[in-house]
Amino acid sequence: MDTQIKIISILRKLSLILFLATLYSCTKEEKFPAEPAIEYLSFTKIQNSTAIDDKGFLKISFTDGDGDMGLSESDTMSPYDKSSIFYYNFFITYYEKQHGQFVKVTPSVTFNSRIPVLTPSGNNNSLKGEISIELFINNPLSDYDTIKFDASIADRALHISNTITTPEIIVKKQ
Repeated sequence: MDTQIKIISILRKLSLILFLATLYSCTKEEKFPAEPAIEYLSFTKIQNSTAIDDKGFLKISFTDGDGDMGLSESDTMSPYDKSSIFYYNFFITYYEKQHGQFVKVTPSVTFNSRIPVLTPSGNNNSLKGEISIELFINNPLSDYDTIKFDASIADRALHISNTITTPEIIVKKQ
């Protein structure tokens, strides 16, 4: 009789394991194109201690189908060397609204950045996530108070994503 109880107990455990394995195998893995894609999520302004808009956080979502997103600190050889546009993999273009028109302004310090290496987990190489980047938004050399940014990203295979544009950002200067 003890043997029958043990066999039934083992069969129940095997049934549970088989059920869980079947349920897990039915979950659909997300697949994305090899080229990264981004979407604008938000821009949050941060004021300094004198209530002046000092910086902000640009938040985007991204997908990358082959999981080759990000650069390590040691990625400095071609095509990621400092003389290449691919030294950075998060590209930011800054615009000011001057006399009713947005004009591209090249700041003295780049807004571009390097996204660190992101590694997919499991067997699926697809990556999906959010990135937030801190940007200084108060240009002391400019009298203009309305700005916007364009942003795109690149993966290690040098696939460049679509470009997103933030809404107009009004900067409290004084």
